[in-house]
Amino acid sequence: MRLALAQIDPVVGDLDGNRALILDRVAEAKRAGADLVVFPELAVTGYPPEDLLLRPGFVRAARESLDALAREVTGIVALVGVPVFEDELFNACAVCEDGAVTRFALKRHLPNYGVFDEKRYFVSGAEATLIEVAGMKIGVTICEDMWISGPPTSELAAAGAELVVNLSASPFHVGREREREEIFARQARENGVRVALCNTVGGQDELVFDGHSLLLDRDGTVLARARGFEEELLVVDLDRLDEATVAPTEDELEQMRRALVLGLRDYVRKNGFREIVVGVSGGIDSALTAALAADALGPERVHCVSMPSRYSSEGTRSDARALAESLGCDFRELAIEPVVESFTATLAESFAGREPDLTEENLQARIRGTLLMALSNKFGWLLVATGNKSEMSVGYATLYGDMAGGFALLKDVFKTDVFRLARHLNERAGRELVPWTTIERAPSAELRANQLDQDSLPPYPELDRVLEAYVEEDRSLEELSAADGFDPDVVARAVALVDRAEYKRRQAPPGVRLRPKAFGRDRRTPITNRWRG
Repeated sequence: MRLALAQIDPVVGDLDGNRALILDRVAEAKRAGADLVVFPELAVTGYPPEDLLLRPGFVRAARESLDALAREVTGIVALVGVPVFEDELFNACAVCEDGAVTRFALKRHLPNYGVFDEKRYFVSGAEATLIEVAGMKIGVTICEDMWISGPPTSELAAAGAELVVNLSASPFHVGREREREEIFARQARENGVRVALCNTVGGQDELVFDGHSLLLDRDGTVLARARGFEEELLVVDLDRLDEATVAPTEDELEQMRRALVLGLRDYVRKNGFREIVVGVSGGIDSALTAALAADALGPERVHCVSMPSRYSSEGTRSDARALAESLGCDFRELAIEPVVESFTATLAESFAGREPDLTEENLQARIRGTLLMALSNKFGWLLVATGNKSEMSVGYATLYGDMAGGFALLKDVFKTDVFRLARHLNERAGRELVPWTTIERAPSAELRANQLDQDSLPPYPELDRVLEAYVEEDRSLEELSAADGFDPDVVARAVALVDRAEYKRRQAPPGVRLRPKAFGRDRRTPITNRWRG
């Protein structure tokens, strides 16, 4: 039997576009001589459709699209993910052949943790589904079904399945493809059956799906692997596996780069934007954001705007210009000092008798945000914010200032990883995309004279270790204060800042999820909250 795994990038809610994409891959699989083509979970609607599933009209339209699709499927069997309503709503796989849907396989295990809310929408199926294609018995599972030992995979193997296929929409985080592969390999070994995974690919709001579709032998050996972070039709002849393709996996930094590039590219494309604007300060965060944006969209679609004030050094001003020139992006400089003076004069009477403080610093950031939003409004450019996860964690960001924007690319990238990624981009390019002076300079917001981030925050290597433990691992203040390797003063300070900043994070734009627990869907902490621990 010849198997095709159609690793596609659907758009949530684009029923017509997704149907066309699926039929294109069906035709391609037929030309390749495939007997069976497998598509990802909920390929008809895109994943996750979230509360669109609560709209009866959407579910009906999805079924109508599936039926129209199935009428075009002949000479091959297609397994297509779709929501289906049969007294209850199920997350299903439609078996399409001979111009019709011949049966449905229903998802048994519904994930309801992290970014998943499937029990909000679906009811669990009860039966294991076994089909026959080209004389081979094939078990059908959907995503989480394969992550749980036992049924349905064990039932399918006991029923004689020679291959178990899995329609998946498994989101990316760093290391996820290795974890996924290990779990699927264990299932293959435990059940003595070959396993095929078809995973979706692409960006959907904050989620990125990495693909890495797979075929595994009964002993867990990888027989074929699709490339990561791009669409692919992986065709494998199960009788001639010596000809199969096993694409390599990337190292951690390259996976992070590709996920950020794909997440931004798809957010721009799927939401109808063409060009973006980035405020470049000469600092490392905005430099990395601009470099990734140029990679994702092409430099001709990225506009870099420098907005110096009296506190901006000649070094950062020249680095901002050098960055844009190195990337080949449009560059413009808008001095904010006249605007600052105007605001200061307007507020002078109200502020009389009070010394300058954080208010005047935030005023500069908000003026910059206003100018960037004006360019966004005038030209239809998407404003991409440049703040990182370390800053978002502790609230070292200005609401309606540097937090302004439609997308926050580095929202789930710790500051220490910002530096690593910047160096990685330069090494990968073989030249200085991000100026080395930017990478080596001590971080500063440049909102007052002689300001450095370390004046307000612990050193980033220490801070990021605490943030990873507290935010991502849910370790308590008490645990961290007593743990070896953690400075109790840094822990107490960081935890207090994290808890205090929740109201800011709720107002931040969406951004690419890179880690197992990102702010937003993964971590839902109340704003009004007196628990400290």
